[in-house]
Amino acid sequence: MALHHHSENAWRVRVDDEGGAPCGAGVLLDDRHVLTCAHVVRYAGAQPEGTASCVRIRSVACSPEWTRSARVVPGSWVHEHGTRRGDVALLALDEPVDCATRTTLWKVPISGGRVRVYGFPQAEPYGIATDAELAGSGGREGEWGLLRQIRAGDPWIEAGYSGAGVIALDGEFKGSVIGIVVADYVNGDARAAWMLPTETLLTYLPSIKEFTGGHRTDELGPAGGELPQDVLHDPLRLALTQELTRLLDGDWSGTVVVGTDASVGAGSSWLVRLVRTADPAARVTVSDAELTGAPGDTVLGLGSIDAAYDAGGRSVAEVRRYLTGRFGLRADGDREAVRRLARRRPPACLVVGRVDRAADPDALLRDLLGPLARRARSSGLRLVLGFEDRPPADLAHDVSLDPAPVVGPAATANVTSGQAQTAVGQLAAEEEAAARLWARWGGKFFGAPRPPRSAAPRLRIRLAVARTTEPNPELTAVRDRAHEARAEVAAFDRALRRLVEDHADLGTSLELHRVRAARFFGEEDRRLAELHAPAARALQTVPIDLAAARRLVRLHADEVNRRIDEG
Repeated sequence: MALHHHSENAWRVRVDDEGGAPCGAGVLLDDRHVLTCAHVVRYAGAQPEGTASCVRIRSVACSPEWTRSARVVPGSWVHEHGTRRGDVALLALDEPVDCATRTTLWKVPISGGRVRVYGFPQAEPYGIATDAELAGSGGREGEWGLLRQIRAGDPWIEAGYSGAGVIALDGEFKGSVIGIVVADYVNGDARAAWMLPTETLLTYLPSIKEFTGGHRTDELGPAGGELPQDVLHDPLRLALTQELTRLLDGDWSGTVVVGTDASVGAGSSWLVRLVRTADPAARVTVSDAELTGAPGDTVLGLGSIDAAYDAGGRSVAEVRRYLTGRFGLRADGDREAVRRLARRRPPACLVVGRVDRAADPDALLRDLLGPLARRARSSGLRLVLGFEDRPPADLAHDVSLDPAPVVGPAATANVTSGQAQTAVGQLAAEEEAAARLWARWGGKFFGAPRPPRSAAPRLRIRLAVARTTEPNPELTAVRDRAHEARAEVAAFDRALRRLVEDHADLGTSLELHRVRAARFFGEEDRRLAELHAPAARALQTVPIDLAAARRLVRLHADEVNRRIDEG
């Protein structure tokens, strides 16, 4: 008997119609089962009650090659034609194959990273690979994750790629299958495609659970996946949802603490709902009409939250194991876990709820979440920490979505909602400008001031609630707090710009004295060069210590002036 050999990715198979004409691709799960797209089976005419009795599965990575007939496993053909939903089928081979292949489909974040797919375009019956970039969601509706072309001119996904396994090329899941291709998209020069991630596949086909690995995206609320229905008609919960959506849907990074205190009407249902709008598994249970009909800024893009976990009753080790397991990271302890999470690329988006209800909240904040919060902004990480009570005062964070009313000294109801809105709008614009300034210069200087915590999101929340019962004295408190916050932002702006100006002045002074020295003593003066080089390095090496740079620039200038004065 001939020996059986495999080439790379032995699970790759081609799906043909009864006559042997290629229709698409598939993933060989074990010796009896193949995963592919429902529309590939329909194209072959072998869907339930179709015109063909079976499809043919052909190996492309085995030697000797083999082919088997296969049929849809009852109840395992899911297809909603004309939508970005479903489109998966599980096939059973009529006879098992003897190639000892067993494939694991991994539940992984789909917000970014490079992937590879092998398909069977008409000109390549034995398959050809193409690379793509995970791009999260292709829109507000549907369950398909977007794939973007990396290099123009490379082979791209077309009809024969449907059903192909999507292989991660980056990170700890490199080489793992994380979903299947379901469709291509071509519009002029635009090239894109869609995939069904493993969590969506598993929701449609629970029978493939034994072939899956990894942690779920959403372990924040009760299992089930439905969106809580007590959120969008409540002004406070709606405003909390909208503010967090705006943060997570943009290019913002940092730590946001959110209030889930039921005593002030917030609760946690709004956070659970928002996370589920991004969860590939939960999307299966939510209709497109529900997603597209929701108010603005209340639905996140598919896959935009990488991990969500309920810390209530959990130990530090349990929280760490979920986070590292979700991203496939190896970490011996909390410090290593923080380092690996902060350095992950693309930066992660994490939600940890009920932090103050963990088995040991102090230890969780001290050893894991606190250090991660301190590094979030500088590393590009987006970290959401939920508290049923008030968070510790010393917890590093950039935004607080505190649902409690804003209280001011002897507030009166003489401020209108329009006046309060104007003040908050001015604050928001100035905070955004301060964030851009800090992004440009904040990391360049040793001891640079950090921007004050963003107050506009919380004030918008309270404004949305207070204006429903206008006149309301809280509107005055909101206006006054906006004015106070604007003063804090202005002080930060002045302090950081002063560093920028000092740096520019020192650079100008150093260059001026270099030019003067060259005019009087030539470019090759060794002593002056020895003084100029460290001063130039001090002005260029990040983080720049302006005090040290000033001393070195002065030493160089003093020596130049002394030599000139001495003639």
